[in-house]
Amino acid sequence: QVQLVESGGGLVQAGGSLTLSCAASGGTFSSYAMGWFRQAPGKERESVAAISRGRTITYYADSVKGRFTISRDNAKNTVWLQMNSLKPEDTAVYYCAAGGSPRPDAREYAYWGQGTQVTVSS
Repeated sequence: QVQLVESGGGLVQAGGSLTLSCAASGGTFSSYAMGWFRQAPGKERESVAAISRGRTITYYADSVKGRFTISRDNAKNTVWLQMNSLKPEDTAVYYCAAGGSPRPDAREYAYWGQGTQVTVSS
């Protein structure tokens, strides 16, 4: 079983940048696809980005393409989400998740972190 812990959230002005980290423990990190999801108040959880086990496949939601970058280091058991040109609509709790394939579907992911708050002020 994999435990996931996110960090790096915070308050940033529009146009700024943040990098979220997700540290994994208790399992074989390299055997999982990893995803980042977010949930804003009153909205459903949505997929933001995902990356395959070998980093050969990535997925980005249209709303973040060109602004966010997902990466991972299997030796460090860590996945990151670099977020640039942040907008107020990016405000949400961000979750990392581990699963079988890098698809933008929460049902693909069996393990979830507790989330980290990102707030973008205008």
